[in-house]
Amino acid sequence: MEAHRRDGEIVVGGDARQRFHDAHGYGRPLDGNEVALDPVEAAHLLFRGDVAAVDGADFEAFVAGLSGDFGARFLVYADLRARGFYLVPAREGWVDDPPDAGDFVVFERGAGPPDGAVAYALSAVGERTDVPASALGHVALAVADEEGEVTYFVTGRPEPGGGATDEPKATDGTVLADRVLVTEPPEGLYERGFYGQRLGGENGGPDGRPIQLSLVEAAYLAGRGALSVDGGAAAIVERGRAVEGERFDRRLAVYEALRDRGVVPKTGFKFGADFRTYDSVEHVDDLGHSEALVRVLPPGHVFTPRELALDVRLAAGVRKRTLFALTDGEGPIEWLEVGRLTP
Repeated sequence: MEAHRRDGEIVVGGDARQRFHDAHGYGRPLDGNEVALDPVEAAHLLFRGDVAAVDGADFEAFVAGLSGDFGARFLVYADLRARGFYLVPAREGWVDDPPDAGDFVVFERGAGPPDGAVAYALSAVGERTDVPASALGHVALAVADEEGEVTYFVTGRPEPGGGATDEPKATDGTVLADRVLVTEPPEGLYERGFYGQRLGGENGGPDGRPIQLSLVEAAYLAGRGALSVDGGAAAIVERGRAVEGERFDRRLAVYEALRDRGVVPKTGFKFGADFRTYDSVEHVDDLGHSEALVRVLPPGHVFTPRELALDVRLAAGVRKRTLFALTDGEGPIEWLEVGRLTP
């Protein structure tokens, strides 16, 4: 059986409707028994040997004439088909109400077009194709590496929230080179609010009380009237900008947003992130593991698939979620979560 190009589509006749569409979910039905195929569907049928050629071109010749990320799209399509999933191109005629983003619509296992339950929309890229953050959040992402293996990610747009509450009492501090020292912290500032860290480790100084605050913690407290330093909150922000540049404003905005949502952020340096977060803190002596790693990025950030793979793999290895916060430090914050997906 051969297929032919007609009016910009790839059309296969004979018993194509019953054989390909009705039985296996390929293509868009036309008049009679004809079916219009998307190029990736045509390539898959050529690869399987169910279609002999497209206008005389075999599988090798057909795919050689296609450009862009077609290779990645084909590898993802073939991988999911081999796993027993039905999926169709995310375009008019192939699926009712196609999504605004994504290359494919993937149905739940055991379901298929036209009336099966949809699991997710899916974008497919190669490992060297940049992915704008704005393109994620409402679709799953499949990345085909240079050896043809496919890694899947689930993405979402969460609204972080937790149950941590604190009303720190006012205190005084001294701005150092890259932190703020509080020698007489009020009761509960560290223990229940989880602000700062004891100077000299868990046992602290002779009386166990002095703590050091990061500049973002200090700026947050000073901005709310809970910390007094020479020059006020503006002096802490100025020092933060001198140490980190414009990145400080973005991190401070995210820190403030998380605290105001009942989430406690702490440094995520040892995990390669800006923050690690705790959804609830009653006392540091009963502190559980942090739930998420947060990276703060500028608006319009463009990921490389390798960057996503590194972040998600590291977070999963320490049993944490991967959360990105995109902000310029002044406007609203866009939250993006990315995790591994196993079809």
